[in-house]
Amino acid sequence: MNTQSHQESITPFRLVKYFTFTGLIVIFLVTIILSVLNTHWVKSMQRQKSEDYAHSLIENLNHQVFIQVLIPMELIFGRIQLSTRKQFERMDMVVRGTLHSFKVEALNIYSKDNTISYSFDPELIGRKNFGGTGYHQALEGKTTSRLVQRGNFFEISLGFPKEARLITYAPLRAEPELFRITGPVLGVVEIVQDLSEDYQTIFRIQILVVITCAVMMGALFVVLIFVVKRGEGIIQKRARERLRLKERLSQAERLSALGEMAAGISHEIRNPLGIIRSSAELLKKKVTKIDPSNTMPDIIVEESSRLNSIITDFINFAKPGSPKLTLCRIEDVIEKNITFLSMQMKEKEYAIKKDYQNFLPGIQADADMLYQSFLNIFLNAMQSMPNGGIIEVAIRSNGKMITINFDDEGQGIAEDILEKIWDPFFTTKEMGTGLGLGMVKNIIESHGGNIHIENRTHGGTRVTVKLPVESPDRRMMSDEGQESSLV
Repeated sequence: MNTQSHQESITPFRLVKYFTFTGLIVIFLVTIILSVLNTHWVKSMQRQKSEDYAHSLIENLNHQVFIQVLIPMELIFGRIQLSTRKQFERMDMVVRGTLHSFKVEALNIYSKDNTISYSFDPELIGRKNFGGTGYHQALEGKTTSRLVQRGNFFEISLGFPKEARLITYAPLRAEPELFRITGPVLGVVEIVQDLSEDYQTIFRIQILVVITCAVMMGALFVVLIFVVKRGEGIIQKRARERLRLKERLSQAERLSALGEMAAGISHEIRNPLGIIRSSAELLKKKVTKIDPSNTMPDIIVEESSRLNSIITDFINFAKPGSPKLTLCRIEDVIEKNITFLSMQMKEKEYAIKKDYQNFLPGIQADADMLYQSFLNIFLNAMQSMPNGGIIEVAIRSNGKMITINFDDEGQGIAEDILEKIWDPFFTTKEMGTGLGLGMVKNIIESHGGNIHIENRTHGGTRVTVKLPVESPDRRMMSDEGQESSLV
């Protein structure tokens, strides 16, 4: 049942955690997809820009070639023949002057019979049937472009080819100012632009975007893990606290029922026990006159007293009295305990080492109840050291709480037993009832304090008692006064 309730409290948070992680992964994937689409869009814009750039270059080249080359050569030589040296040099000067400082990797000018009349590459001049589909479409007056990419399948698929070139074919026309309509096609111009650097730049930007997104998602992931771990820790802590409170409530209910039963039985036993004890004392007086060596009446009286002490413990544990608060000093109560135990300590070689802070404040408490609880702690410390030893008592105060530490040099408490020491009727002593520490805890908590027992690192046990300087009733009244003043 405990595991089931713990799982029920954790399940909603786990759903939120899984949803958050899934959302983070989806956001990262969507970011990658958007990055790829954005890169494709940028590439499309870059290609369109390059095509427009090529068209502008061709228009400008068409104008310069027609004005500075074709017309002068027609007038001077009567015909255009680029195979002659003078005409070729004239064409080369005009073309290179026009395209100077522009990003053009290669240029070919075709005649109408699909022969390369001019080229940046001298080896291509004179080649026939080299134009392909773009050449034939240009002869029909259409301007076309095609992208040529070189690289392996992986490089081309991801958009970072080793080489990327845009080849544009456009008609070489006569200037429209010299004709009523658009001039006739005189040839074809082929311009090759190297876009490899632009594509590599776009790819680097894409990689930068992906890396940035990955770093951001990674940072968010780390923060999310930290928050999730912190949240799980808080929820688990609250679940354990809730489970502990349920166990304490269940234990309190059982103890309450057990206490009522024990109190009723104890009262019923105490009356006949008193009669047995008084009868045994009368019997002792008569037996002493007849048979002085007979110890039976003494045994009956002793065991009756011990049984009466056990019943008293039952009643005190089942129905602890309310403390009668008066101003008292903790060090005075401790000194009273030490005085009471002085003879027993001297016989078994026990020593008390005191360490009291100066100017300790007085507290509102029931001195008799504190005396009883401290006496029980001293007795437990002495019983843990059957051959004698030192008991250290240290008292400190921070103005709001007084802390008393009782340190002994005994064997300590086994870890599996340490969790059970507060359970009623649990004891490791042969003659114990297992109610001593329970009564001590009830007394300390009735004063608004708390008690804690732990093993010391260098041996022995430490009992820590913390008591408020102000009584719980006065502290509550003070808090209510502060609230009302705030209102």
